[in-house]
Amino acid sequence: MSEVSFEQMLEESIKTIRNGEVVEGTVIDVKPDEIVLNIGYKSDGIITRHEYTNEPNVDLTAAVSVGDTMEAKVVKVNDGEGQVLLSYKRLMAEKGNKKLEEAFESHAVLTAKVVQVLGGGLSVAVDETRVFIPASLVSDTYEKDLSKYKDQEIEFVLTEFNPRRRRIIGDRKQLLIARKEQMQKELFARIKVGDVIEGMVKNITDFGAFIDLGGADGLLHISEMSWGRIESPKKAFKVGETVRVFIKDIKETKIALSRKFPEENPWNDAATKFAPGTILTGRVARMTDFGAFVELAPGVDALLHVSQIAKEHIDKPSDVLSIGQQIEAKIVDFNEEDRKISLSMKALLNMDSSAQDEE
Repeated sequence: MSEVSFEQMLEESIKTIRNGEVVEGTVIDVKPDEIVLNIGYKSDGIITRHEYTNEPNVDLTAAVSVGDTMEAKVVKVNDGEGQVLLSYKRLMAEKGNKKLEEAFESHAVLTAKVVQVLGGGLSVAVDETRVFIPASLVSDTYEKDLSKYKDQEIEFVLTEFNPRRRRIIGDRKQLLIARKEQMQKELFARIKVGDVIEGMVKNITDFGAFIDLGGADGLLHISEMSWGRIESPKKAFKVGETVRVFIKDIKETKIALSRKFPEENPWNDAATKFAPGTILTGRVARMTDFGAFVELAPGVDALLHVSQIAKEHIDKPSDVLSIGQQIEAKIVDFNEEDRKISLSMKALLNMDSSAQDEE
């Protein structure tokens, strides 16, 4: 029996590896662009930056540390320099493909990071496997700029899985639609006409504002924004602000809102506040040829007829008054049922003349 040398026994004790095999090793050295693994073979394993991830310019010293244990796939047993070339990203891609295949078959919801914003959609990475989400399937509303999604974690489902043709397609839109439908169902189950609720201003138009109530949008019409006069909704509200409203009406999935709270109605106790004979100050809000409408309080306008502006004849109110001008007048008539109030500046002039005559 021939003697076996120590070198031969050592050689035989070391495992053999093959291309495509998955090996486990311990990190014994790491540089910004290279990882060295002890894989229990006669040569160390090398993972270059390119074989670690698809992300460009990654500093590998920030990704792994000496002493870490990791798996990798054998690309070449001998890279020409006596070392084993390994790939971490190819192993992760295989695992990612397996994970995606299972998710596709089970319709599972996946969460992944957006690694690239493309002209036609988003690219997300699942264990180094890329999934493409077309722009039309990113949101349930049209979004011109998708750059805000870069580096975000988003949820999606797979609608197509064909790794051979490199067609792995994701859909985020259907999740958002389903979530909104559920939220809408829950919202309509708990709200009723008269409820006071808070919402966020979502969109503003010339005729009103749409308020996000958390499941559905309600319309706050310009006529329901205040007891007073609102010239422009865009001046009264800002997108994103929280507003307190009450539900005025519900018809199927349409919700009408109001901020004209009954307890804040300026006509409450109007008979006392605006009794005939009361002298008060108001602001000229608008004018016609026959008179001026004076705002006594938000939501309460009174008519100052052209014949009641001065003692002398005036052709039209705009000859002596201007919009926004503060005037003092006397209430000469009050009709609560029709909500009509009549004013007179001339009556005050007559009072001044009588006082002077008495003196």
